[in-house]
Amino acid sequence: MKAIVYTRVSTADQGKSGLGLQAQLDAVTEFCKTENIDIVCHYEEVETGKGSNALDKRPQLVKALAHAKKENGYLVVAKLDRLSRNVAFISSLMETKVPFIVAQLGKDADPFMLHLYAALSEKERELISSRTKAALAILKAKGVKLGNPTNLDEARLKSNATNRKEASAFADNVLPMVQQLRDDGCTLPAIADKLNSLGVKTRRGGKWHASTVSNILKRS
Repeated sequence: MKAIVYTRVSTADQGKSGLGLQAQLDAVTEFCKTENIDIVCHYEEVETGKGSNALDKRPQLVKALAHAKKENGYLVVAKLDRLSRNVAFISSLMETKVPFIVAQLGKDADPFMLHLYAALSEKERELISSRTKAALAILKAKGVKLGNPTNLDEARLKSNATNRKEASAFADNVLPMVQQLRDDGCTLPAIADKLNSLGVKTRRGGKWHASTVSNILKRS
């Protein structure tokens, strides 16, 4: 059995420290050693796991899934929340037909168990969010000023600049995969179908079409 290892932390500080990433890698390495699973490659990422469309923001996970599919192997993570705390996201990964193993749950964990743990993680995230909002409401009621006032025009300019930056970053992340498929002789519709089958969304969270693939290739 072959394994493609994926590790993730949510913040830059965690990524710079390496503590979270290294702990995950150590756990997966020990698990694979015990289960006689060969580790082929390791991908790591510093990015949020929020949302059912989180795959759009995580190019390393996209690469890991493609690699696992190519090797006819398994994607292996230390804990389920390293993939996501979102049930819809976990379900979409299952639909890609790339099997994954959560070391914490063991290699024989069935889809029902994975859905159950994903639901529990999603609920935990919602509770954390509710407690944070409640705490902020208390501070606001006490007259504590939250955030910094910003000139509206300046905010719009920053927003436009951010959108352009995010569009460029998204194109840079997905372009290598699109270009490789193009070099392999795939047509634009075939590339769109491939990206959709892998669960990769467009920057706005939609499905790929020949026209959106063409737009990405024009950036090369």
